[in-house]
Amino acid sequence: MKEEYFKWYSPNLSREIEMLVFGHAGYPVILFPTSMGSYHENKDQGLIGAAQWYIEQGLIQIFCPGSIDKDSFYNKNIHPFHRIQNHTWYDKMICHEIVERVRNNTYSGKVAVAGCSFGGYHAANFAFRHPGYVSHMFSMSGAFDIKSFMDGYYDDNVFYNSPEDYLHGLNDRELWNMDIILGTSNWDICFDANLKLSRVLAGRDIPHWLDVRQDKQHDWPVWRDMFPHYLSRIKFF
Repeated sequence: MKEEYFKWYSPNLSREIEMLVFGHAGYPVILFPTSMGSYHENKDQGLIGAAQWYIEQGLIQIFCPGSIDKDSFYNKNIHPFHRIQNHTWYDKMICHEIVERVRNNTYSGKVAVAGCSFGGYHAANFAFRHPGYVSHMFSMSGAFDIKSFMDGYYDDNVFYNSPEDYLHGLNDRELWNMDIILGTSNWDICFDANLKLSRVLAGRDIPHWLDVRQDKQHDWPVWRDMFPHYLSRIKFF
């Protein structure tokens, strides 16, 4: 299985960013790490191994950027205005420095996005903010309301990065063409968050699959089961 390491200076973040890429060809999948996770977390926790068959067959190519959560949502040493501003720059980095460079590797001109736990938030938020770039969104045990990180602060950036808030007003038809999966479990600490987002999507008649596994914890074993299952939904040719 081909593995490549990339490090570059991001003009959107004004810092260096690191990323691992797995595979020699195939449908591009942007895979976000969990809370404050590094670019190698998904490899270390076996999620890449769970997708190894798809990678080795040249069906998918997985891009694993690092997060900047320590400098955005989790940085209590700066004002919430700057926390959410840092995240908007991260969103621009993902969009302009990764997605726009790899999306034309496919017939659709789009990518798939995925992530576990807080990575599920990142995947969902990116997909819903940029539906023209995303064909598939696989959130595994994500949560989708960031207001708890903002200490009561609220502005347009907070609104437009909280899917539970802004989805009510979105009208981009690409949302209705996206393959959306909300993976969770009845034991998942984010179970209620997934039910709530599912109700928001259903209220807009946006097709999606609320996949509720039984008696599984919010942890890597269930995500390693989910990920290859969800990848099978991609039309590779």
